[in-house]
Amino acid sequence: MSSDVRKRSVTIAGHRTSFSLEDAFWSELQGIATRRDMAIAELVAEVDEGRDGNLSSALRLYVLADLQGRLGRDRDPDMPSGHEEATEDQ
Repeated sequence: MSSDVRKRSVTIAGHRTSFSLEDAFWSELQGIATRRDMAIAELVAEVDEGRDGNLSSALRLYVLADLQGRLGRDRDPDMPSGHEEATEDQ
């Protein structure tokens, strides 16, 4: 998979906005939108509404949180997403 950063554009809130993402993040973002049965522009708008900092960084962090949540659920389905069990050694 290419690690090239590409500029993407979507229309949100009636105006065009652009952000830069690596292909891997773009692919994961599209997968999230598909799983949530929404257009990519809708997902970007959702992230845009709640972000601190620039949109590109917010989208990367959103993808990371989604992946971490899915990995956590795969390990222990009873554990809330994004939480890891602490061991006594920690």
